[in-house]
Amino acid sequence: MKLASLPQGRDGRLIVVSNDLAWYADADHIVPTMQALLDAWDRHAPRLEALAIELEHEAIPRKRFHEREAAAPLPRAFQWADGSAYVNHVELVRKARGAELPASFWTDPLMYQGGSDDLRGARDPLVLPDEAWGGDFEAEVVVVTGDVAQGACREDALAAIRLVGLVNDVSLRGLIPDELAKGFGFVQSKPASHFSPVFATPDALGDAWREGKLHRRLSVDLNGKAFGRLEAGEECTFDFGTLVAHLAKTRRVGAGAIIGSGTVSNCDADGSPGRPVSEGGRGYACIAEQRMVEQILHGKASTPFLHHGDTVRIDMTDAHGHTIFGAIEQVVVAA
Repeated sequence: MKLASLPQGRDGRLIVVSNDLAWYADADHIVPTMQALLDAWDRHAPRLEALAIELEHEAIPRKRFHEREAAAPLPRAFQWADGSAYVNHVELVRKARGAELPASFWTDPLMYQGGSDDLRGARDPLVLPDEAWGGDFEAEVVVVTGDVAQGACREDALAAIRLVGLVNDVSLRGLIPDELAKGFGFVQSKPASHFSPVFATPDALGDAWREGKLHRRLSVDLNGKAFGRLEAGEECTFDFGTLVAHLAKTRRVGAGAIIGSGTVSNCDADGSPGRPVSEGGRGYACIAEQRMVEQILHGKASTPFLHHGDTVRIDMTDAHGHTIFGAIEQVVVAA
């Protein structure tokens, strides 16, 4: 089952979307919003599944689905926490500044809490008031949970995952160092995140979803050119069951919590830092990683961060080349 929200009020209006993302059916007569669905999943999900089947068989009235009209599936959420499933990315960050990676990073995920009161749609502009702030995209996989008990084990946390999607977790690289130097985490350097038009239930992903990981290629384009062609299921050190359990170690996690994978990252087959797509590599899911590789190999980063007028596109396709969640496609603007 694939779900989306159309703009309406603060929390959107829930719709069911066809597997090919071509059509939708109104779902607000069953449950008005995505959050209301997540609050009472066992009650509403079976009726929505039936609606989705009827939509696929053209047995109910349907309307054309346009990705550009969708809001974020959850326009605001009770929690947005981002993890560090791809330790290769963290290792490159530290290596570029001459620091060793602590051994614990391979066994204990990093995680921070971002702002969840303003979650934006896939076609909303990427607002960068000042280019000197070092605007960057971060292409990631996300999951949305139902209620998770405090101290839940990995298996129980994995079972609580209701939906899967994509996010552009925007970063302001120029502001990060001063914030981290305070020893109190990200705030101003992490503005609003942008989410794929559609979220899907794990069963709708078939064998692409297994062992708590999404095994499909993540495509990232910058100004119409391939920037990343990454395998999301590879080099994913921490699966989503582990990330959700990490979050729930000392507290309950409420229905509607969004958890991100962190920046998807691959290295080359020989274990060396990844190469740009233009050089035959898989590229990168953020500009910062390309700059880190440049720093490591050449002693200087040369790829610029985002400029006003740049376009960013993040997508993931199935085995037949069809988009799974719809594309995040944005223009960088000043205001």
